[in-house]
Amino acid sequence: MENSQSSKKLTALLGWSLPVIEAVDKLDRPFVVVGPPEFEPFAKENNIQFVSWQFERLNEKSGELYEQLEALGTKLAVPIYEETVEWAGALNARFQNDPRIFNRSLLLRDKGLMKRKAQIAGMKVGVFEEAYKKEDVHRFLKRVNEALIKIDGDVNDPIHVKPLNKAGTVGHRVIHSASDIDAIPQEDFPCLMESHLDGQEFSCEAFVHNGKVRFLNITEYVKLGHSNFVPASPSLEEWRPRIKEEIDKLVASFEIKYGVIHPEFFISPDGTINFGEVAARIPGGHIFDLIERAYGFSAYQAQVLCSDPDTTEEELEAFFPKEVESAKGFAGSLMVYPRVKIIDRLQFPEELKSHPYFEKHDMFIPTSSKVAERVGFGNHYGTIFFFGEDSEEMRRLMLDYEKYDFYI
Repeated sequence: MENSQSSKKLTALLGWSLPVIEAVDKLDRPFVVVGPPEFEPFAKENNIQFVSWQFERLNEKSGELYEQLEALGTKLAVPIYEETVEWAGALNARFQNDPRIFNRSLLLRDKGLMKRKAQIAGMKVGVFEEAYKKEDVHRFLKRVNEALIKIDGDVNDPIHVKPLNKAGTVGHRVIHSASDIDAIPQEDFPCLMESHLDGQEFSCEAFVHNGKVRFLNITEYVKLGHSNFVPASPSLEEWRPRIKEEIDKLVASFEIKYGVIHPEFFISPDGTINFGEVAARIPGGHIFDLIERAYGFSAYQAQVLCSDPDTTEEELEAFFPKEVESAKGFAGSLMVYPRVKIIDRLQFPEELKSHPYFEKHDMFIPTSSKVAERVGFGNHYGTIFFFGEDSEEMRRLMLDYEKYDFYI
């Protein structure tokens, strides 16, 4: 997949991910990893070109990263996780001499900003506001339920609270009452508050090059933060033309030229497609791995190829398969969360192990038997991977084992 221009300069991978490093290495494309200092010894032992950098540190020396990468002959920065998105934007703005690239990266990091931009573009969004203190959340919860004509004694419709610039479900809280608001830590402010949207939630992984979507995957969520599969079921895939319209609108209005975007949407019971949010990095839920299992191409490689303005049309056409029809089956992941405070052992049911859809799991007994306190959706303690031909059987498996006590 290499072209003559790409072979001359380095691609900088911002963050640390062995699957990404291995995938890009197979592209036979020169690269440098920019990662936290603790990964430098491993990089040296394995002959991985490495630049040590602490992304959380913003100061007057931040420009030194560009200078280091420029001296190495770097032409492109690709973000691996959420906290490196604006770093990639800042670097690419200088590599490509286009300051708007940095501004677009900020848009994709700030949940309040992206909601306003989507609304201006004519996309359907829920009611939302930014909160700077707990009193703002109390007022928002009250106003939303007043608008829904709730009276004393009625159960509140929930609202959702999310830190403005955190990834995925990190810090995501569902607020039903005043006691839920009191539990929000002060460090989560400022945050985004939004009304609850009913309906089928799903995500898209759109690989964009030169402002055009080159491959669109739809990931069906069985339960947000717990389980999903690729490609979506036939009942959700029927919506692909409408979904593609929303993606094209998003790409045009956010002026996205290169890379991958990971937007989330809801389809309400009346058929309205509501915009949730959008990210510009590798999605959670092992979605890139599921895409590779279902379609046979590396989504990590696809992100790099689509991020590079020098990638040719011929390379893209040769790389991406046909959407949906080329999928070999449905690939799914179920993320496991302990429901105990102290882990004694791991149990895995024989009937699941012998199911033809079961492929593998990476659950483990942690070094500390005490389960970390769960905030929002928390951190899962391993994943079960499935693959099969029937999306409904995939869904049934995930629902059946979502509350199974693998950790006891």
